[in-house]
Amino acid sequence: MNRRVTVVTAVHGPSARFLPDAYASLCAQRMPAGWEWDWVVQQDGTTGEVRPHVPDDARVSFRQGRPGGPGVARTIALARAEGAYVKVLDADDQLTPGALARDVAVLEADPTVGWTTSRVLDLLPDGSTADFPGDPDDGPIERGTVLDRWKRNDFRAPVHPASLCVRRELLIALGGWMALPASEDTGLLLALDAVSRGWFTAEAGLLYRKWEGQVTGRPAHTDPAERAARTAVAEARARALAALGWSCPPTPTR
Repeated sequence: MNRRVTVVTAVHGPSARFLPDAYASLCAQRMPAGWEWDWVVQQDGTTGEVRPHVPDDARVSFRQGRPGGPGVARTIALARAEGAYVKVLDADDQLTPGALARDVAVLEADPTVGWTTSRVLDLLPDGSTADFPGDPDDGPIERGTVLDRWKRNDFRAPVHPASLCVRRELLIALGGWMALPASEDTGLLLALDAVSRGWFTAEAGLLYRKWEGQVTGRPAHTDPAERAARTAVAEARARALAALGWSCPPTPTR
């Protein structure tokens, strides 16, 4: 059996300095018996400013590629993702202790669950953390729930895609992350929600760093025209997938 979780990280020059913190959070994980993790780091670009921050560890692989945004970097990194499950970890974020073990426990226990997310805490520049209201209850997320709440909440998902862990075959079947300049992870989350049940873990699984250089803080991210286009194509994809009637795992036929 494949008892490995592949952690996928897209990184560019400005966020490279945070890689040691992400790595430390990985090393602090205590995996279930017989399980291991590996870390696939993909630079969005070919400059030399990232490699010095990549740890020297046999469990870590590093590649570079022409720039195309985090979705492209993560998707091309799937060529090196061999784990049964793929966990997202942005370069500037950190896992909390036990996060990987909790993801594995859920996915191993219930084959009808295709993906997991968890509670996220903002990691502020002074080192403190901040919570925010609105998380769902601990437990399963039925198909269509994320899309419905996303539409009713000004296109804000009820769970954070940066905390995603997903079955590799399902991720590959959906083509990885969307080819969008931003919200590519939300687009994937909506697609997953369209074809598979999910799970939310109420225990915090991710520290989401807030800092001056993050992409989501740039003016272009909130440009109304681009935002409208991103949300339109992400919703259309999710609804088209749901209309096909395909599910993971497949619905038994009589």
